Amino acid sequence: MHTSYVLRRSFLAACLVSSPTAWGQSLAGLVARSKGSVVAVGSFSALRSPRFSFSGTGFVLGDGTLVATCLHVLPDLVVSTERVELSVQLRSERGDLEWRAAKVLVRDRARDLCLLRLEGAPAPALSLTEHEAADSVEGTSVALMGYPLGGALGFSVVTHRGIISSRVSSTAPAPSAGTLSDRAVLSARSGAFDLLQLDATAYPGNSGGPLVNVDSGAVIGVVSMVLVKGTRESALSSPTGITYAVPAKYVAAMLKQI
Repeated sequence: MHTSYVLRRSFLAACLVSSPTAWGQSLAGLVARSKGSVVAVGSFSALRSPRFSFSGTGFVLGDGTLVATCLHVLPDLVVSTERVELSVQLRSERGDLEWRAAKVLVRDRARDLCLLRLEGAPAPALSLTEHEAADSVEGTSVALMGYPLGGALGFSVVTHRGIISSRVSSTAPAPSAGTLSDRAVLSARSGAFDLLQLDATAYPGNSGGPLVNVDSGAVIGVVSMVLVKGTRESALSSPTGITYAVPAKYVAAMLKQI
């Protein structure tokens, strides 16, 4: 009886010791596999310094020449003598930063999404979930990846971890016409759509980045909005820890339009 008790305690102790290590290896492996597919979206001009101007995050998918991001991430390309063009910054296999010209293929204005096509050779791609109902239930462990501070600390992919806290519908536009945004009007016209509410800290630069299921490794959403207490700047000084992502099914719908 005493021997059996000792064995049971030894087994439980082994589980308690090994489980955190296994989880850590799982997340570390996910980050190592995925970060090469996370890119910076912005504008590029060889005639200015710095040549690349950051707007937000995106991620490679499909055949390796497609990038998904948020529509509001796209830079405002003003025609000038600088010859500014839409560009995606990524790391080569050698670890060097490189810039690729890109063009917009599909826009989903109501859900603030878009697909870009990269010039050049294919880059490592992430996979969209094929089982969204199972991969994005409340309580699911998720990782969001991107560039929360842009290039302020160098362009290195940053990973935050959290859970899906709720599935919600997009908010209806405010009743006052003076406070209506173009996005709110489009949402109202197209009907409410799903959003994933996250218990995870993100910042404005994370917009357009992938939301990944930690267990399956599949992309289940696109980071879209961060709840702020006051001004946009307060997202940096006083983050709420509440973030929203657009489910991957809307990205899959755009892929069918290509």
